[in-house]
Amino acid sequence: MSCVPVAKNDGESCANCGKHGSDIVKLKNCNACFLVKYCGVDCQRAHRKQHKKACKRRVAELKDEQLYGQGHERPEGDSCPICTLPIPLPMGSHSVFELCCMKRICIGCDLAAQKRGMFDCAFCRTPCPDNDADKLAMVQARVVKKDPVAINHLGDKYCLGKNGLQKDVRKAFDLWEEAAELGSIQALYSLGNAYYHGNGVKEDKATAAQFWTKAAMQGHAESRHNLGYHEGDKGNHDRALKHWLISAKMSLKGSVETIKNMFMAGLATKEQYAEALKGYQDAVEEMKSNDRDAAKRLYL
Repeated sequence: MSCVPVAKNDGESCANCGKHGSDIVKLKNCNACFLVKYCGVDCQRAHRKQHKKACKRRVAELKDEQLYGQGHERPEGDSCPICTLPIPLPMGSHSVFELCCMKRICIGCDLAAQKRGMFDCAFCRTPCPDNDADKLAMVQARVVKKDPVAINHLGDKYCLGKNGLQKDVRKAFDLWEEAAELGSIQALYSLGNAYYHGNGVKEDKATAAQFWTKAAMQGHAESRHNLGYHEGDKGNHDRALKHWLISAKMSLKGSVETIKNMFMAGLATKEQYAEALKGYQDAVEEMKSNDRDAAKRLYL
């Protein structure tokens, strides 16, 4: 087959030979960029050298559209199952993690339950364990049922050597891998941190960024923040700023502070800092409740 590249293409003809699509000639998109169509494999191969640069550029654009266009809302698991409001970040400081049902209860709802004389789990009413053996048994029961939240939690405990477990970073890593495969966004974040710092696995910052990317696109604010630093370390300040603007609007205070520092260093505009600050303040305002305010005065 002889293919002669055509200078112009209307999108409905082969980018290489110019044949128009018909009942006989079936045109197929370039599977990578979707910018052009071909009548067959021979034409696609013949046109590859001419198309390669534009294809790579468009593929990169499509990836960025997904990366920066997704994950602007925090996942369902970041909300208190009782009041349904997102839990402020860092969640560990603003919630109670219940081992019985693997739910995070915001400190406001937990305090409200205690005021009503309820000192068991505020969500499922299960008595709270008071020793490491019982705590571990509760977690293991959920792990056996392949609960990704429980598996990730057990990985955290192995990483820190808590609940009577001997510290085992490699075991923690394996558990995070399993939890991530079952859908745990938090496990993706932990795997990214492990690769970034070489904790239990060989240091690999590129792989760390891949895990953070998967988590960030599902609404994980801390992963988005880390991607900003990853880009900043490479000198890609504009890309880093895009990540931090997103995580700032998801109520991550550290991202606001980072953008403030960029503004003071001349790497971000006053308008960008103002946008981050307003977005952060709006997100924080939406998470407020009378019960949470009362709990803050009491606990924080």
